Formats: sequence, C-alpha cells, structure tokens
Amino acid sequence: MTVDSRAVPDVSASAETSGAAPRATRFRPDVEGLRAIAIGSVLLYHAGIVFIPGGFIGVDVFFVISGFLITGQLVRELERSGRVSMIRFYARRARRLLPAAALVLAVTAALVFFVGSIVDRRVFGGDIVAAAAYVENWRLAGRAVDYLAEGVSVSPVQHFWSLSVEEQFYIVWPLLLVVVAFLARRFHWPARIVMAAGLCLIVVPSFVWSVMMSTSSPANAFFVTTTRLWELGIGGLVAVGVAIWPRVPRAVALVLGWGGIAAIVAGALLLDETAVWPGSLALVPVLGTAAVIIAGASSSAPGFLGNKLMVWLGGLSYSLYLWHWPLLIAATWVWGELGQKRGLLIVVLAVIPAWLSYKLVENPVRRIAQERWSPRMTLSVGLNLTALTVIAGLLLMSGTPTSAPANASVEGKGAQSLEMKDGEATGIPNPDTVESFTPLPQDAAADKPDAYDRGCQVDQKVAVPKPCAYGDREGKTHLMLLGDSKALQWIDALDPIAKDHGWKLDVATKSACGFSSAQINDGQGDPYVSCTQYNEALLQMVLDEKPDAVMVSQTTSYSYDSAGERTQDAMVEALESTWKTLEDAGIDVIAIADNPDPVDLPAGDGEVYKCVAEYMDSLSSCAFSKEAGLDKSGTPAMLATADLLPSVDVVNMNDLVCTDVCPPVIGDILAYRQGSHLSRTYVKSTTPILERRLTPVIEEARAS
Repeated sequence: MTVDSRAVPDVSASAETSGAAPRATRFRPDVEGLRAIAIGSVLLYHAGIVFIPGGFIGVDVFFVISGFLITGQLVRELERSGRVSMIRFYARRARRLLPAAALVLAVTAALVFFVGSIVDRRVFGGDIVAAAAYVENWRLAGRAVDYLAEGVSVSPVQHFWSLSVEEQFYIVWPLLLVVVAFLARRFHWPARIVMAAGLCLIVVPSFVWSVMMSTSSPANAFFVTTTRLWELGIGGLVAVGVAIWPRVPRAVALVLGWGGIAAIVAGALLLDETAVWPGSLALVPVLGTAAVIIAGASSSAPGFLGNKLMVWLGGLSYSLYLWHWPLLIAATWVWGELGQKRGLLIVVLAVIPAWLSYKLVENPVRRIAQERWSPRMTLSVGLNLTALTVIAGLLLMSGTPTSAPANASVEGKGAQSLEMKDGEATGIPNPDTVESFTPLPQDAAADKPDAYDRGCQVDQKVAVPKPCAYGDREGKTHLMLLGDSKALQWIDALDPIAKDHGWKLDVATKSACGFSSAQINDGQGDPYVSCTQYNEALLQMVLDEKPDAVMVSQTTSYSYDSAGERTQDAMVEALESTWKTLEDAGIDVIAIADNPDPVDLPAGDGEVYKCVAEYMDSLSSCAFSKEAGLDKSGTPAMLATADLLPSVDVVNMNDLVCTDVCPPVIGDILAYRQGSHLSRTYVKSTTPILERRLTPVIEEARAS
C-alpha cells in the first residue's frame, strides 16, 4: 500500500472566538490535538518506525477533521446570510493553502533538479504540475495500476494526493450547498436537515463504492476521490449535527472521546499494509475521529488533546506535512535506504522549514490577504502562485541533456552492429568503449511501442481481449501475437516483417498476463482474476479465428499449483495445456524466448537505464549475469514446455542481448527501458535478424 499526505482545512486556530457563539464555532484545542495525533502517526509511519505499521490512518483522521471544520464554516455562513459566497470560500482556501504549497512545490522542483536522478525529471515534473492543479491523486491512481509504471521512483510530491482529494470535495460540496440553500428557502425546510440529506447522498454511495473498489482494485482505490468522499462527508455530518452534541450525556461523551482515541491508536498500531484500504476497515479511524469531535462539543474530549504541545503541533501540521515528504525522498536520493534512525531524524528536522514557512509565509500572507486584499485579488494571487509552480514542473518535464560521456547518437546500429556466425551473434563488445548512445537514460522509459497509445494492451482491470490490427490486412497468412508486455515489445520488428511478407498480424496482449491457463497473482499478492477471465475469452477467440500460427511470450516462469504453491512445474503444466489445445486445433505455436531480467545492478533499483544514468563513465558496471537474468524470466518455463511439445517452435533472440553478461548498451543503443523490457529502438534494430529466424517457421506453419 502506498500512503501519503493530507491537507489541513481552511479553518485555522484563529477561527471565531466570540464567547457568545456556540461551542462548535470557537477554537477547538481538542481538534488541534487530533491533528497532532494524525500528523504524528503519519510522520512515524513515513519514517519507517516499525511499531506504527498503520500510521497511514492519520490521513483518514485529517479527512474527517477537514470535513467537520469546512462544513461548519459553510453552514454558519449559510445560516447567517442565507447564501454561500463561492468567491469568498475559494479565496479563503487560496490564502490558507496556496502560499505554503507553492513554496514547497518550488523547493521540491529544485531538489529534483539538483539532487534527484535525471531520469526522473520528466515524471516528477508532471507530478508537480498535477499537484499544483489538485489532480495528483488521479495521476497516482493511474500509475498504481499501470504495469509499465512499476519502475517509476517514489514521487517527492506524492503526499499532495490527499490535498487533491480535499479540493475536489470542496468543488462539489459548496455547489451542493447552494442547492440546499435554494431548497430551504423555496420550501421552508430546516437547512441542517436538508444539508444532512445532501451529505448522505455523498457518504452512502461513496462508502459502498469504497468497499467494492478496495477489494477489486486496491491500488487504484487508495487514491481516487470517489472512495474518499465519505470520510470528509462523515466530518460534515458531525458539523451539521453540532447543536445536538452538547446535549449528549457526559458519561456517554467520555466514552465516545476515549473510545475514539482508542480506535485511532489501535488502527495505527494493529493495521498494516496488507489491510484492504480504504474500505470497511477505514470506519475504525473515521468513526473514532468523529466520536472524539462529538465528545469535545460538550468539553468531554480527553484532556491531553488540548495541552500546549499538542495544540502547537496540530497548528503546524499542514506545513510539517508539506515539508517532511520531499525531504525524506531527497534523503533517499543521497543515502539510499534510510532506516528508522535516519528516517526519524529527517522528520524531526522537517520541523525547521515547516516552522519557518508557517511564521514567514503562511501567517503573513494569510493576514495580508485577509486585511488588504479583496476575494478576487486573493484568487488572482493564488492563480499566479499556481501558475509559477506549474511552470516549475513543466521546466523539469522538458528535461536537460546529460553531460559526460557524450550526448545521444542520432542513430545506433544496435543488433545490426554484431558479428554473426552461422546465423548467431558471436559476441557483444565491451560497453565501456561506447562514445555515444540512444536513447539517453532520461528518455528510456518513453522508448516503448506506440501500440500502448493505440490501446493494444489492456490493463490489469480489463478481462475482454481488444485485438489491434497490424501487418498486411489483405495478407493470406494470419498470425496472432499473444501474451503480456514481453510479447508486445516485439511489435515494432514484427509489423514491418509482416507487411513485407504479406502476413496479416493481430495483436492481443494484457498487462502482466501471459497467455495460458496459469493461476498467477496481480502483483499485489491477490489472485489475478481478470487475467484468468481474459485468457479464457482469448483462447476462445483464437480458436474461432483459427489463425495459421500464434506467437507468444511472457515475463514469468511461475504460477500457482492446486496446493497454492508457486512453482515452475505449475506454469509448464498450464502452458502445455493451452499450447496443446491450439496445436490440436491446427494452430501452430511459436514461442519467442523472453529476454533476461536485470539482476544485481549497483544502482537504479533494478532499472538498467537508471543505473546507466549513475555510471555514464563505466557502462560495464550496469551489466548483469545472463544466467541469473534468465532464471527470473519467462524463458525457462517456455523452453521446458516446448520440450514436451516438439511441434512448438522456439525463436530465441537472446544472443543479440547477452553473451555471458547482458550489457546495457549494444551497438550505440540502450538495450533496456522500464523493468525487463527491451527498448523500442533496440528491438527495431533486430528486425532483419528476427526476419531471418522467423520466416522459415511461419512458412512451415502456413504449409502445414
């Protein structure tokens, strides 16, 4: 589970304090204390402190607090004036949030440029733009379920996802309140009852959807707005019922207060990353937080929440959360894995920039805006701050050329530079002799087939094949390319070959889903149900289409057997069943051996292009063992299955990728992009060699 930040609501410690006002409209030290608990749990969790495995629940606590305070503010305005001023509302949000957020985003952009890896600038620049526009949660949700994004480093602005959720909620909820105000005036209905009904229209479907989506797509569900609205809505319902809570018997309120604290603490201590989140389990911190707020309405919240340290920490929580995460990530760029001690040191040191920005930026700007600027002026300044941070992100996205040892070649020969004997490559030159290569490391992740842009590979949620048309559409020989992304990586070589030979080529691939009856997991440890469904439908489609041959490849050699054990024998059994079904139907099977998976790289978290960015002067440092790489690949299972089915042909291109070791650059071309995928540029360089090896096999299939 990936977890990050929150945004503190617009109502600050200087909220209305008139002694004549109801308790809920005055400064609530207990709420500040709740903020302190929330920020403390998240900071300790992010620091890697092992006894707080569920510290991510602090985000949920913040959502409830924010929903309570902002809704309370809107309700009071509605009751006082009979309307809600959208301009004033968003001006308050702008002066409360944007100055500090813009400063942190600008500093983060500088950290990425000066401390981070050049290969991450484009992605992180896009993250900064998304954070500034309050859509970072959707960007992260897409990345969380994107198989091709698995090699992307942790974003230094990932914590802005929760701020994005809140701001999206505060687009919908004030607009709904305008409708509430109209209905209350038109039909003389009690405004708070109508508000409660409106909130229920948000809370109930959002909670149901959260439970459903957290089970079916947990990585995506964590970030999307629709699964989080109910948490803010619960806080809003507490605010709407504020007149009721002081009448709760003191004994009951005490139970609510301490019980709520116990629920929050239990969640932080007992939950961990295996929890399905958010879903029904999120009720624990959400209802616990609501209970504490209700107790505080009658001065029955636990007293420790209001002590000076808790109130001070709660007041600083917004700045502290904004600053701690980019500092943690920057520290990992410098030192690698931090460990608990360094992680704790960084979050403690984050108090310094947090306090400085709070005193020198947040408060002064908010005070000036409140006293001197009109709401329109405030919004204008806020938009300009946003524009500046967007520009900072765009500048990062534009990238910067690397220096030594050389800039990119205009062209590289790649596999065509290799000496061949009897149709096989005799060796690959030492990459340390390379003077220039293409693509550069910062461009490698984008060097993938345009088949992805065409939607030719369905994602992990889709269970229905969506074939794409390639090759010669009038061709008499019909081929299909099936499997996962390791099959699709060959399309830029296969397509021109198919066109030259008059082959009709259809492509149907799915993320992390090789074509077989194997039972595999989805990368999150859960059964990959959509893969099973997809392959059942795809097998029937292939049998109905009855092509002359299918070409298959895949990234793994392991699947689960009937006892739940993950073994290579189980994968071989599944492949044999599928391939034999095709062969029995008169469809030839051609297995394209998977290329070795990078192992034991000295830098780059297993990504060849990231390693190259760190070892530009010693490219051989980023070479890895062919034998170890093949053991991690899908090749062993495919070769073992082909041995059981002599009619299956194997096309092996790995002599073009490795000798005893697999170098990062071959013939002035960077061989690997994300994960274990070959770069599009290098695959294209193999075209004439693949043609020589594949053509006899296809001709034989056509003749049979």
